[in-house]
Order: sequence, then structure tokens, then C-alpha cells
Amino acid sequence: MSSEKTTGDATARLSGAAFWGHDGKALADFYAAALGWKVTQTYGDSAAMISDGTTGYVFYTAKDFRAPDWPADELVFHLELACDDVAATEELLLSLGATKPDHQPGGERWTVLLDPSGQPFCISARG
Repeated sequence: MSSEKTTGDATARLSGAAFWGHDGKALADFYAAALGWKVTQTYGDSAAMISDGTTGYVFYTAKDFRAPDWPADELVFHLELACDDVAATEELLLSLGATKPDHQPGGERWTVLLDPSGQPFCISARG
């Protein structure tokens, strides 16, 4: 396998991602409000999709979901949200059900929050 990186034409476009939590519909509502998107589809009581018209995220209910014990557990991935006013965004997200852990490794560069399912995500200034 070559270590060269290619910069040719893309073979695919990311159209969405899926997330699991203890309440998929509530998580979809949270991220829809955080991103200014809309819940575009629900799948019974177990899942909901949000979209901005080009990209979609589906949030599933997982009965055995366990949030990571962050920072002790390594994360598979997390979301990074860029915003114009970090303080106002943090206040809004906390009012929507996010929590702010004591461990803040980003200093002034970014803030770690936990979404309503306990999964970490970061907010930082748009730049």
C-alpha cells in the first residue's frame, strides 16, 4: 500500500452520519436546535433525522447505550461546532440540556460540553 496521498477527484461525498444515545429523538431535537437545522424525519419511537438540506444526521435510541467516561475513555470521534459567539452559544446549549464538565483541556481555544446523552463535543470561535 502506497503512502502517497492523492488529491484527485472525490469518489464519494459525505452525506451524513449516525449517532446513538439513550433517547435518539431527544438527541435529534438537541442537535437540530444547536445547529439551526430541522428534524426532517422520524422512525417510530427509535430514531430521528436532522438536516440542513444537504447533510443529514440520524440519531438512534440504543437501549444499552453507555456514554463514554470522558476523559478516562478514549473517544471514537466527537463533533466540533464553530460559532460566532462562544459564550452565547455555550449558554444556549446549556439551556438545551448540555452540561459542562470540569475537565477543559482547550483553555481559551475551545470548550468541551457533553450533549444530553453524555457524549463530549466542542465549541469554538468560527475562524
